[in-house]
Amino acid sequence: MHRLWMIFAQAVTLSVAVLFVVGTLKPEWIGDRPALPAVTIQEAISPATAPAGRAASSYADAAQRALPAVVHIFTSKDVKPQRHPFANDPLFRHFFGDRLDNRPQQRASGLGSGVIVSPEGYVLTNNHVIEAADEIEVALNDGRKLPARIVGRDPESDLAVLQVKADIKLHAITFGHPEQLRVGDVVLAIGNPFGVGQTVTMGIVSALGRSHLGINTFEDFIQTDAAINPGNSGGALVDAAGNLVGINSAIYSRTGGSLGIGFAIPVSLARNVMEQIIQTGAVTRGWIGVEVQAITAELAESFGLPSPEGTLISGVMRGSPADRAGVRPGDVLLSVDGRKVNDPQNMLEAIAALAPGRQAGFELRRGKEKLEIRVEVGRRPALSRGD
Repeated sequence: MHRLWMIFAQAVTLSVAVLFVVGTLKPEWIGDRPALPAVTIQEAISPATAPAGRAASSYADAAQRALPAVVHIFTSKDVKPQRHPFANDPLFRHFFGDRLDNRPQQRASGLGSGVIVSPEGYVLTNNHVIEAADEIEVALNDGRKLPARIVGRDPESDLAVLQVKADIKLHAITFGHPEQLRVGDVVLAIGNPFGVGQTVTMGIVSALGRSHLGINTFEDFIQTDAAINPGNSGGALVDAAGNLVGINSAIYSRTGGSLGIGFAIPVSLARNVMEQIIQTGAVTRGWIGVEVQAITAELAESFGLPSPEGTLISGVMRGSPADRAGVRPGDVLLSVDGRKVNDPQNMLEAIAALAPGRQAGFELRRGKEKLEIRVEVGRRPALSRGD
């Protein structure tokens, strides 16, 4: 009996071993096996099979295309010396006389960047780069320095246009298409940070349509993490092809250096302002003469409003277009010429876009009623920083 059991065990062991070898080396001899569940995955394209130009390893071509159009701007102005604290003291004046009042004026200098936007020598830059300057000098990419005159400036968008006269045709930048700009796109910032010379930094578009920052009256900023530092203001923000998409304008910083949060004025806004300045010397915007404030949920409840939509008119200037049309404090502005109004900034932009002298429709809520009124739009008074 023991012998029979040993023979059986050896036969089973040998059979299992043969089945394992056959299943490993020749599985088709055994027959079809149950199919395993399919798993769908997304696999990256290997660099060897990737289409040419899919990923750029260098942006040198884009930089070389834009660099000749970006200039350095040097400004200077007279600064009146501060009056000596003891200048009015009779005893002090007895010894020093009028020498305290006859101290020579000092010259303050500044620097920034600009972008040549036409072969005729028009240069687009920030208003804060050139405001109050007595003398402006533009240094071209090839090292030549040319005097510049102010064609016009717009403090509310922080833009200004200069013009230089050159004996040769200047290299002008190519304008990009801002509507095609997306968050995540690669951008290059070109300028003269800290006066060290022309510099190119790279980053991406971090956000679009940034507003309510308190930097300008009219805000629609491109946010980028490309390094922007003092001296970059007025320089070019270009896309990966070297086309202008923005004018570098401001940074968020607690130290004065770049923290990866920079803001550029989109080229669509810059171009509109630039064309108006070149054609007329100033920017014309609509105005109706009201003061407004945002409607919070608490404010809507206290006024008995059904929703916090719109903008509350808190004041109306006497004799203004709004006053003549019958707008009252406490009214809620819902839309301007068919454009919905959600907050004071939105309302300001909607009215500013209207041409002065035309009749525009305004939808208001007064109490529980909705009103449609026509307002003859006026011209927005000029604003100068520091006035």
